[in-house]
Amino acid sequence: MLRDKCGVVGIYSASDTKVSYSIFYALLALQHRGQESCGITMRTDGDFISEKGMGLVNEVFNLEKLDKLHGSVGIGHVRYSTTGESELFNAQPFVVRHSKGTIAIAHNGNIVNAEELREKLKATGQAFVSTSDTEVIAHLIVREYLKSEDMVEAIASTMRKLVGSYSLAILTDDALIAVRDPLGIRPLSLGRTRDGGYIFASESVAFDVINAKFERDIKPGEIFVVSASGAKSHRPYKLPRRAYCMFEYVYFSRPDSVLNGIPVYEVREKLGMLMAERDEVEADLVTPIPDSAIPFALGYSRAKGIPYREGLIRNRYVGRTFILPSQQARELAVKLKLNPLARQIAGKRVVLFDDSIVRGTTSRRIISILKDAGAKEVHMRVGCPPIKSPCKLGIDMPTHEELIASARSVEEIRSAIGADSLKYTRIEDLIEAIGLSEDQLCLGCLTGKYPVEIAKYEQLRLPVYLKK
Repeated sequence: MLRDKCGVVGIYSASDTKVSYSIFYALLALQHRGQESCGITMRTDGDFISEKGMGLVNEVFNLEKLDKLHGSVGIGHVRYSTTGESELFNAQPFVVRHSKGTIAIAHNGNIVNAEELREKLKATGQAFVSTSDTEVIAHLIVREYLKSEDMVEAIASTMRKLVGSYSLAILTDDALIAVRDPLGIRPLSLGRTRDGGYIFASESVAFDVINAKFERDIKPGEIFVVSASGAKSHRPYKLPRRAYCMFEYVYFSRPDSVLNGIPVYEVREKLGMLMAERDEVEADLVTPIPDSAIPFALGYSRAKGIPYREGLIRNRYVGRTFILPSQQARELAVKLKLNPLARQIAGKRVVLFDDSIVRGTTSRRIISILKDAGAKEVHMRVGCPPIKSPCKLGIDMPTHEELIASARSVEEIRSAIGADSLKYTRIEDLIEAIGLSEDQLCLGCLTGKYPVEIAKYEQLRLPVYLKK
């Protein structure tokens, strides 16, 4: 299973309205981006107050806690760790108090050179309370701010030192700030609240739940500042290319989100249609592995003229299977999560759609479940091209050795998972479905070529970006 690192939210009310409840609901809308921990930090009466905990948003927060989080401006975070242990001390937002004020920060992404930066800060006497790369960013910003007393300049200077991906929600003594890395690898959207205030969030679905209006995406390399004097955009870094994460469109983002001006649902539906155009398989029905594969399967069904049916029903009340203590328990948990509709699939030739194949173990179990339920044939179709390399920029992925497509042919993978046939989306079809050119996307996990020269981050400077 793949997991994104985090989701961030920031809200600034224009009418001094308490915003902790709005942040809470926005975080619920982003819960899919991180389930390990969550937190909210508010600025009120010149002070910063926080509430953080391990677990889901509705497990950590209740009416009593939200009532105590006063203030008309604040930030929130949901986390899944890719850098730093899954412990409460790594829960965000991070709050750092310094001689000239306070800063709170929430981060989605992964800083490749975080450990080198941490060691350099330690050498100057800086102490750390976490193992997260987010705390490194916070201390770098504070150090730069103490030199210049200009927060925008401090953030821009910090950006020169960071190699990797980041979308940041930052709360200071007098402003709410959104920051996106120069390549725009991780998503970040800007909206307006009903009272004329501002909201930033990792996905536009966070706006919908509180009836905020989507305005635009935060631009790559942009620093967007909201304060009592109004809103102002700064863009110290404007690179000639982008590197939007293709996996946000294929898997991570909710299908009802709009990323970089592109509706995610439409991308997934078109991927299914493009797959159908070059697929000669004969089948009786198309079924998805719920829920993320549904748009792929619908697009395929319509283009191919094969009926769409629900062949698997998801039990939404089963906990996370990756924490179970044995392989047998995890395999039983797959059957608890997905139960076949035997009457729909018995004796049928089934096209089974999934968004991606990572290790192949889940695909093998699900194909086995369908065949045990009487499916005559199971033809696996995958909305994402083969994943051959681990992500280095904010997605938790297995190692090269664990990725089934890293050293196996499509036929070898088909045999390993027990499918009667197997087809992946082609990279060129993925690019066409998203509607951006290849040099506007990060395809590192598919090609092994990353938009940042991962190995060359020894010097503290703006990252060196690969040419097309």
